[in-house]
Amino acid sequence: MNFHILTLFPEMVEEGLNTSILKRASESGCISINAINIRDYSTDKHKKVDDYPYGGGAGMLMQAQPVFDAYEDLCGAIKKSRKSRAKKLNVRVLYMTPQGKRFNQKMAEELSKEKDLIFLCGHYEGIDERVIEEIVTDEVSLGDFVLTGGELPAMVMIDCISRLIPGVLGSEDSAEDESFSDGLLEYPQYTRPEIWHDKKVPDVLLSGNHKEIEKWRTEKSLEKTSEKRPDLYEAIHKELEEFKAENPKKFRKQRSEAEDLIKMRSLSNSILK
Repeated sequence: MNFHILTLFPEMVEEGLNTSILKRASESGCISINAINIRDYSTDKHKKVDDYPYGGGAGMLMQAQPVFDAYEDLCGAIKKSRKSRAKKLNVRVLYMTPQGKRFNQKMAEELSKEKDLIFLCGHYEGIDERVIEEIVTDEVSLGDFVLTGGELPAMVMIDCISRLIPGVLGSEDSAEDESFSDGLLEYPQYTRPEIWHDKKVPDVLLSGNHKEIEKWRTEKSLEKTSEKRPDLYEAIHKELEEFKAENPKKFRKQRSEAEDLIKMRSLSNSILK
């Protein structure tokens, strides 16, 4: 996966993403981080990239031309790397904005299947609407709040997406077991020592019985989700009930909700295979 970030602050992006798991992933070739300085494409002798908005208003607005020229140059480089002669490059351009669609795990999974992603980071009071209309394919938001620029949201998204790319994490199961990967919050986890501040690791996790451990973890995930995110719990409960109604013969036996959920996952995986 190749991440391309159009920004006025490439050093911020490069330094923020050049640590820990992402650094190792970049060094191994699983991902690449390419930060492009929009200011390099300014035709102003002082490398100015912003101006006052028409109609008045506070603050400055990023101009369309430097953004567009940076995008066009990047598209040329991507075409060259792909050895493509296509007139139009099929690459998604994500603009970080509070007006966008809310980013979540499902979107991350969808985006992780792309070969290249372009992130457009605004600054000041935003970007001239005309270039947004011309090059942006997706407007994306982290939530209902405003930040100084789009760099931090882009970095958060790149971190989240990268974890879903094969080879980035040490274990392929790691991403699957985390919160939201299957619609539930993650179960509690423990490490050594076995007893800490008079609190003991649950016996089931020491038993070596993988079936019972899976059941316990699913039960705890359901409990946490019901308590902290009832909206997610209701969605997974509805999905489970619908699946049971569609497959009545598979659910004749009386089981706990956790056991039914494990059964649904197993059957769903068999269908996908």
